[in-house]
Amino acid sequence: MPHAQVDHNAGRISLGERAAAGKLLRGKVPRTAQGVWSSPDGRPDPIELLHKADSGRMKKLIPIRYGRMLPSPFAFFRGAATVMAADLARTETTGLTVQACGDCHLLNFGGFATPERSIIFDINDFDETLPAPWEWDVKRLVTSVVLAARSNGLPDHRGRDCAIACARRYREHMYRFSKMDPLQVWYTETNAAEFLGSLSGALHKAVDERVREASEHSGSEFDMPKISAPNGKTFRIVDRPPLIFHPEGHGEGPSAFDELFHAYRESLSDDRRSLMDRYRLLDAAIKVVGIGSVGRRCWIALMISEGGDPLFLQFKEAARSVLEPFTAKSAYSHQGQRVVTGQRLLQPVSEIFLGWTTAANGREFYVRKLHDAKIKPLVETFNAETLKLYAEACGWVLARAHAKASGRSATISGYLGSSNDAFDIAMGQFATAYADQTERDHAALEASVKAGRIEVDREDARHVHA
Repeated sequence: MPHAQVDHNAGRISLGERAAAGKLLRGKVPRTAQGVWSSPDGRPDPIELLHKADSGRMKKLIPIRYGRMLPSPFAFFRGAATVMAADLARTETTGLTVQACGDCHLLNFGGFATPERSIIFDINDFDETLPAPWEWDVKRLVTSVVLAARSNGLPDHRGRDCAIACARRYREHMYRFSKMDPLQVWYTETNAAEFLGSLSGALHKAVDERVREASEHSGSEFDMPKISAPNGKTFRIVDRPPLIFHPEGHGEGPSAFDELFHAYRESLSDDRRSLMDRYRLLDAAIKVVGIGSVGRRCWIALMISEGGDPLFLQFKEAARSVLEPFTAKSAYSHQGQRVVTGQRLLQPVSEIFLGWTTAANGREFYVRKLHDAKIKPLVETFNAETLKLYAEACGWVLARAHAKASGRSATISGYLGSSNDAFDIAMGQFATAYADQTERDHAALEASVKAGRIEVDREDARHVHA
């Protein structure tokens, strides 16, 4: 089932028949079996898997990657998608594939602006997207809920309850989407007002202020004074090594970016190219982003219109998905195209400058605006009530993404059931067990650092933040 992993039989058999087929899968994989995790014999060394994932990264940045993974098990988890992918490949699945996010954790959701400048809440990171079992996204998401709860000092039963609530919302909304017309599913989005309606008091006011501010601006005007500074009659991105810098040599200097940019421009549709041509390129530099992406080349490009309005684009290197060794090879030979296509499939609406390009040295990139009125969730501040609400929002957004991109909602819903909570409870059990595994893996990283086998760059020691 290539490309979008759409169920091509959807129009040939009834919703009832597909739901019944899903229900039959409970005999193959009982829902309670989804909650099982124990470290199997012969499990690969997680540190070795991380070392393998360092291949192709900029070597001088790798210590920053490990420095960002070191503070907590939750931070480790965010940078260890490759470790969990190897573990998920050993777990029970129904055999139903969807377009998976691939790195589905709480901090890869958030608010952002649509081209119409409304603010929606959705998944916003797709570096690892690939067709894969639907269970893998759910299990990674609920595990992140438990780890976030522990990181915030909440008791384990609270974290488990939040994970169960997340899975329940996924199940309930998958049932809802299974009854909807495909176009209704395609158009469904989680707007900010709906999310705000679930909040109360001071939190509602704080989030509402951020949503209003984001909806009124493009994002680039906020980045302008933070990232760039006047340079004679023009502007230049300010070097803040090692987190922002202008690379020289090895085919990675400004001239190399010029080629990368012009190849990207040619990939745009005529209308988007016409808009892009109203800006001129001023400068480009490498910026360190995220945790799992540290070491991958990520260019930021500063552009400006005739009227002096800034536009920042991000050219992010796209490597093979961490899921690919354990599922079918991507239908797209270009990894940037894989990311962009996955994003367009999973999101209700995507930003206008999405594209992909290839550098002269063969490295592949995808392109988007650096920030588009993005609202980052402050998960580290959440109490139990807020974490539960946020986890539920993530669960239903993930259900919509899977339903939109695959057309398998009726079959998945048939397996999950519309009222029985067996799957929800199983996800709470899995999340707790795999959070324990992540803590052991994090301890292994700490031991490797202490023994001098891994070099780390702790940004807090330098008082520098990305």
